[in-house]
Amino acid sequence: MKNQLPIFEKIWEQKLNWKPTKEQLDQWEKLYQEIILINDKVNLTRIVQPEEFWEKHLWDSVTGIIGLQFFQYSKKIKVIDIGTGGGFPGLPINIIFPTWNFTFLDSRRKKIEVVNFLLKTLGLKDSWALTGRAENIAHNSDFREKYDVALIRAVGKSSTCIEYILPFLTIGGIGVLYRGNWDIQEELSLKVTLKKLGGKLISVKELKTPLTDSIRNFVYIQKIQPTSKNFPRDIGIPKRNPL
Repeated sequence: MKNQLPIFEKIWEQKLNWKPTKEQLDQWEKLYQEIILINDKVNLTRIVQPEEFWEKHLWDSVTGIIGLQFFQYSKKIKVIDIGTGGGFPGLPINIIFPTWNFTFLDSRRKKIEVVNFLLKTLGLKDSWALTGRAENIAHNSDFREKYDVALIRAVGKSSTCIEYILPFLTIGGIGVLYRGNWDIQEELSLKVTLKKLGGKLISVKELKTPLTDSIRNFVYIQKIQPTSKNFPRDIGIPKRNPL
């Protein structure tokens, strides 16, 4: 192969006290090679160089989930990856936990078709990808309050992300926001939104990426009571007018 993913076994062990198995490494490599091939036809990601892909897609994705005291890793849980794009952060995590039932949600049909193809190629039989908007899907009784974990790469305001996440979670369910920078003002704003929607902040974990020393924050919230059926609001409103 022209380009192969680095393994960085020592980094995984030193930073997370964990390391992937050979089978997981092989699956990650297969994922990477398939994405490189598909990326010429469908714009899945601009991150295609091996080391950058490892840090921004594999490391980032897995670090948000591994080593958390409030997670029950042995259970067969239901997870939704909201705005998954090319399958991140969900796919690298699903490879580590193949018995977890993932729903990959995105509004872009072509990307969802690719994610379904990748799931089949990787043999992840308990997961599937769905085309739709969180604002609509979260009001469907097949999906509302059905998930133990919700993941979202938070490119917008955290309060907007929370409005997408909480309606999907069961009581006691955990939401994970993948962030860059984080500050006390955003945390205060987030707590106000959580109170309105039936959630609470568990913790914020800040790390630096191992190759480029970039700041990453993982924000963990928990659903503690039902979310009003008024939420999420109609398409576009959570983004234009955050709570």
